[in-house]
Amino acid sequence: MVPSWLSILASIGMAIGPPLVYADQTYSIVHRKDATGFSRDVCAILLLANITRCFFWLGNHYEFALLFQSLFMIVAQLTLLYICILYRPRLEVLGSSSRPLSFWQWQNYTQYIEFLAGFILCQAILYLVFGQSDVYISILGFVALGLESTLPIPQLISNYKQKSLYGFRMSTLLGWLGGDTFKTVYFFLQDSPLPFKVCAIFQLSIDCAIVGQRIYYGNALPAAALMADDDLEQALALAEE
Repeated sequence: MVPSWLSILASIGMAIGPPLVYADQTYSIVHRKDATGFSRDVCAILLLANITRCFFWLGNHYEFALLFQSLFMIVAQLTLLYICILYRPRLEVLGSSSRPLSFWQWQNYTQYIEFLAGFILCQAILYLVFGQSDVYISILGFVALGLESTLPIPQLISNYKQKSLYGFRMSTLLGWLGGDTFKTVYFFLQDSPLPFKVCAIFQLSIDCAIVGQRIYYGNALPAAALMADDDLEQALALAEE
């Protein structure tokens, strides 16, 4: 029998642990005044996945600790997103987005909030229409789980493009690796449904690939960022002439 105090501590850890993984990343960006190395797409995945998980809770009341985890994560990612916009990489300022409608690479924080408000509104309408369907509720759960399993992919791509892990905190990587390892073991010990196990293994494999990138690339300042500094200096010099 697990002591009640231990169960409470585990629930508190489950609720606040994952959001706290990003505290050091946030501090690092503010300290350097530069968000280079951290992919804002991580914020997108976590926000969309956890908003979906909140609607999933309305149809399937899983434990409160996981619901509070989603709420805390939403607040944490909105804060981190604001800081990433405030201290956006210099290369991004110089360049332009190649994505359709510049999705999730907008210049104004308000545009992100408007998109998320629209996403919540669409989720609310769909829930009001299909919320009584067990199939729809199950789909919500699988969508949230599937979205979250893609979390490390944007960072993996960003690291590959930079050929460096500059700006991406080791504490965040270790938090991902440790948390996903625990989650994978938990799903197997609890004999969770196959999709849970598959998504957990997939996410853990991406974490391991990022660890490999950290070993191979290191965390030196990317060459492209150095070139951006030179471009800015030249632009300032021309402006003064």
